[in-house]
Amino acid sequence: MNDNATTAGDSPREREAVLTISGVSKHHGPTAALRDVSLTVRRGSVHGLIGGNGAGKSSLVKILAGVSQADSGGSIEVDGRRVDADRISSGWSAAAGLRFVHQDLGVFDDMTLAENLAIARGYDHPGVRPIRWRDIRSRVVPVLERFGVTAHPDRSLGDLSAPDRTLVAIARALQEEEQSGKVLVLDEPTACLPAAEADRLLATVRRLADDDGYAIVLISHRLDEVARTADTVSVLRDGALVRTLGGGEITEPAMVGLLAGASGEASSPEPYSAADRADTPVLRVDGLCGGQLSDVSFDVMPGEVLGIAGLLGSGRSRLLRSLYGLAPLTAGEIHVDGRPVRIDGVPAAIRAGFAYVPEDRAGEGVFADMPLGDNLTANRLNRYWAWPAVKGRAEARDVARMISRYVIRARSGAQPMGTLSGGNQQKAVMAHALEGAPRVLLLDEPSQGVDVSARAEIHRIVRTAVDAGAAAIVVSSDFEELSAISDRVLALNKGRVTGELGPGDIAAARLHQLAFRSVKEEKV
Repeated sequence: MNDNATTAGDSPREREAVLTISGVSKHHGPTAALRDVSLTVRRGSVHGLIGGNGAGKSSLVKILAGVSQADSGGSIEVDGRRVDADRISSGWSAAAGLRFVHQDLGVFDDMTLAENLAIARGYDHPGVRPIRWRDIRSRVVPVLERFGVTAHPDRSLGDLSAPDRTLVAIARALQEEEQSGKVLVLDEPTACLPAAEADRLLATVRRLADDDGYAIVLISHRLDEVARTADTVSVLRDGALVRTLGGGEITEPAMVGLLAGASGEASSPEPYSAADRADTPVLRVDGLCGGQLSDVSFDVMPGEVLGIAGLLGSGRSRLLRSLYGLAPLTAGEIHVDGRPVRIDGVPAAIRAGFAYVPEDRAGEGVFADMPLGDNLTANRLNRYWAWPAVKGRAEARDVARMISRYVIRARSGAQPMGTLSGGNQQKAVMAHALEGAPRVLLLDEPSQGVDVSARAEIHRIVRTAVDAGAAAIVVSSDFEELSAISDRVLALNKGRVTGELGPGDIAAARLHQLAFRSVKEEKV
């Protein structure tokens, strides 16, 4: 924990409260996103807010920002200004002095630094007169210097490093001296930063609290950084505040224990018989490096579902994208069925036997304006083309067979893809991937945004595919899902494998412990 603030005078717990959240709850139908959450953030301190995926962090931030409203009964107070939590608005939030820098920074890489700051503050041009760019530049320079950004205001933001872009986003949020945000909420500011760049950013965050007196809410999955930076840490689990730690209580083991809760019973599917009999892995990777990945090695056997447990920025999605040729690898070897393969793009990955179901279904997985049938057969159009005509009947038969086989609930193959439910869209994406009989199925958040019944059907589809001798790698932020579907689970942290759980040992509580585990610790 950082001790700078405590040596300068009063302790963080004795300082003036700037943000007080009292009894805030939020329900989505019968599901409780937040349950009677109360916490206090004090001036001149860094208040860590941690929790696993689905713990309620994002719901709380949306309420503070006025993007959504809480259930009736709670309240939010900022520096003496109070509002009922079910009546908060974005205007009230901004006027009260709450400032936010989200994980998606919302900055514009193609614009200059001056333009990025001016677009939030305004351009100060009277009437129809031209924008006074000289005045804007002269105003922006001291603001950038205050936040440690030395680049010229006419420089394109996209030319800056990742931490500098984050600092520009912070500068934009706090640029008004006369209306400085009393509370700055930082949502995963270091998620995709290397250690040295993350440390530089956090040093600036610490200075904003110590020297400028800001109350900073730091949301992060990186518990080692939270332990080094925060004066106080609140732990959310299943929508409820479990405990708030302060002083010497803030340690990684203490935080991991609160995040995981009581250890649950280990759960795992029945042992996979195909993998027990096999001698050769379907997939072997050795020393993969690239992007966040650093020396990643593992095998996946026939009939096996390998789960990947990792938090935001751990490299979990980068691993799947690299294996599918969507992100470059700088080192490492890949073998499929004992044969070395070189993945230098998506066509090479498909030829090697990989299929991929992306996390961003809407952006990468479906053609929403096209019929369901066209989505199902989009990667096999050569089957139905016989110049100068298309084999329409053959395509229609295949579409009907896939709709039945994968239990896609649709009126017909002519129904627009975008009108299907999320679960049926996801099953269509799975069908599209599996019809090529891949050797390795790469699944990124396969049941994200689907209901319970669709999730069970998706799990059945995966198990059917591997029972036929394929292998699957499943990335999921839902540790209960990993417990339900995986035969074995690897934990990734900052691009490295930090632990492994085998059949009979997989439980959500253990996965929390592994996922939050520092890479400096020994592997399990």
